[in-house]
Amino acid sequence: MRLVVLKNAQLNKHIVAIIMGFIISWTVSCGIFSRKSPKSQGPNIGQHTSWRQYGGSADQSRYLEFKQINKKNVSQLEVAWSYNTHDEVGYLFNPIVIDNVMYLMAKNHSLVALDATTGKEIWIHAGLNGMTWKGINYWENADKTDRRLIFTLGSTLQEIDANTGKSILSFGDDGVVDLKLGTIRDPSTFNRIQPTTPGVIYKNLYLIGSSPGEGIFSGPGDLRAYDVITGKIAWVFHTIPLPGEYGYQTWPRDAYKYTGGTNTWGEISVDEKRGIAYFPTGSPTYDYYGGDRIGDNLFSDCIIALDANTGKRLWHFQTVHHDLWDFDLCSAPQLLTVNHNGKKVDAVAVASKTSYLYVFNRVTGEPLWPIVERQVPKSTIPGEVSSPTQPIPTVIPPFGRLKLTADDVSPYMKSEDQAMWKKRITAGNTGIFTPLSLNKETFAVPGAVGGSNFGSTASNPDKGLLYIIAQDHPSVYSINKLDERNVPGGTNQLARAQAIYMRNCQGCHRADRTGAIGPNIVTAGTRINLEAFKNLMASGKGQMPGFPHLSTTEVADLHVFLGGLPANQRRGRMMQDAGDAKVDGPVVATGGAPGPKNIQATTRDNIMRDYPAGVERPAERYISDNGLLFPYIIAPPWSFIVAYDLNKAAIKWKIPLGIDPNVAKQGGKPSGLTGGGQRKGLVVTATGILFATAKDSRLYAFDADNGHILWSTDLPAGTEGQPSLYQINGREYLVVSATTGFPTQRPKDSAPANRSYVVYALPQKLK
Repeated sequence: MRLVVLKNAQLNKHIVAIIMGFIISWTVSCGIFSRKSPKSQGPNIGQHTSWRQYGGSADQSRYLEFKQINKKNVSQLEVAWSYNTHDEVGYLFNPIVIDNVMYLMAKNHSLVALDATTGKEIWIHAGLNGMTWKGINYWENADKTDRRLIFTLGSTLQEIDANTGKSILSFGDDGVVDLKLGTIRDPSTFNRIQPTTPGVIYKNLYLIGSSPGEGIFSGPGDLRAYDVITGKIAWVFHTIPLPGEYGYQTWPRDAYKYTGGTNTWGEISVDEKRGIAYFPTGSPTYDYYGGDRIGDNLFSDCIIALDANTGKRLWHFQTVHHDLWDFDLCSAPQLLTVNHNGKKVDAVAVASKTSYLYVFNRVTGEPLWPIVERQVPKSTIPGEVSSPTQPIPTVIPPFGRLKLTADDVSPYMKSEDQAMWKKRITAGNTGIFTPLSLNKETFAVPGAVGGSNFGSTASNPDKGLLYIIAQDHPSVYSINKLDERNVPGGTNQLARAQAIYMRNCQGCHRADRTGAIGPNIVTAGTRINLEAFKNLMASGKGQMPGFPHLSTTEVADLHVFLGGLPANQRRGRMMQDAGDAKVDGPVVATGGAPGPKNIQATTRDNIMRDYPAGVERPAERYISDNGLLFPYIIAPPWSFIVAYDLNKAAIKWKIPLGIDPNVAKQGGKPSGLTGGGQRKGLVVTATGILFATAKDSRLYAFDADNGHILWSTDLPAGTEGQPSLYQINGREYLVVSATTGFPTQRPKDSAPANRSYVVYALPQKLK
């Protein structure tokens, strides 16, 4: 095994430091020590009794201790109120609720505060185009005189006063913290760093990852913490180690100068009691070829346990060595207590894209069940040195398919298509850890967007029960030598954009962009600005998967190819659009904080185009598509919910999620759906209910004990966002972001999508 933990003496030292830090923090809050300005977070109102952070609480369990809605009355849920977004744009947003106020995104990328029991608008901060689509976080001081909403906007970190809706200009530099500053690379050499998922609050710190893209020479994936009052960096952890740092020897000597990624773009979980933060990290760049990053590449594809106060590494485990398949870890690590060998053990469980589940003692990092290194095929690409082994859990069963053969081809395709795919699969390479080949297609299932993805894990922490939304989405990889069409910053923009479109979009939108499985996108660039387009390409929408592997330059090229403005015209148009945007309602501000005048100096298009001088480089480089265009080539079920009982290291139940009308029409069994968008969240209650949304535009309530459907209802539109559950004055409410329009599976004669946040509750008489 390649498990790495600190030596006992070092571990004890860090545990003592954490305990002492807790004692000091407690004595300060009690007034034993004095200080000039109180900064401590407000009193803990109960970790699982409110939805105050993205994912519910700092542990990202999505578990609530509410008991009003139960298995007997859940079928009587009704719409309490709804809020129309008045927008053609869909949001992946997870509303948060503090006291009686709900905060959400609507009305042309505005942040809106609503009365959480009626939906009445309180204030609107308009024109926040470029804000992370998935959500925000909240912090308050002890007496609630200082209440802040924390979010990213482009490559900046900003805050808004939760009471007034106005930007907090004392934060950072005139209200703005430039996220590109303080990384291990010159900020002018990369464009994108904004995380596609909100960070997490711990005490007075905002812990955050990044989404620098997955193209060649993308930005670094440093993990960081910022002071929520000042905006100053509290600590940085280098996921691509610098000389002298742990893990440096697992990379080429100068890798930190040019390699990117190795980032946390998914969800961060925090054990608040112990002060330990768990960061899941992704693959290094370039995803599908590693000839310039020989070695295991720590800390890519790792679960990393850091001291949340200092950023010091406590332990880590790498789930994929030298990743060549984009097998990121991005689901929230789940913190549970399990019965193990006759003892109660506090554990952390990490679900992967590969459908393997890894479970560790959350303090020491020791696996609860053996994880062994098994031999895998060797790469045949010139200059590439793949890892000879990969770590495989031996006791806990995987939650998805790991093999693909001609017998797995879907019977719901046309017969000629079935024959074609059977022939291709038989002729290609198959296997989850089979490296890409120049001479053959490589087939992998679950694939680069399969298994468990962001927003797709939840738990009942005290009972040791883990729930995962997963999908079997095969990747069909091919790889070729790098040429001018694919070089970031190359001179032939049209050729680059056409190549990007052909590899990633043509299968669903046709060569002429008029739409097949997907819609007509000939003029998509004129209908969505570049910042929103970046979010869309990184996260996906509806049936469309995310394409986070594309670099910022590639996304910008594609945007122009679809009708968007070129770089030399873009900023002026964006400023004009922001000024012209009109939003009805109680608007208190428009646009984010002004920030420093020179912030544009760190966001210019001066990206790295080649290796730095003096750095050893491969003679040839290779590039691949991500192989995501063919989700339905395998037989259903394509997506499902899996429940694990980790007290027994066993799958408790597994059911398909959603109904594909084409399969149902042909008399097939429940199929689930796939193609992206089936990975946006669960809610677990103490009464044994598991709420989940599905790609068929329905909301489901499952029996958490056996997976039986207790209730379901049609949503007025598609949903991509994480639902939230909250309680006010003894009444429970479930809010769902139904804002993305219907998926392509919805019947064509359905009513037009009514993009809304829909809030469900029991009738007042049952409350």
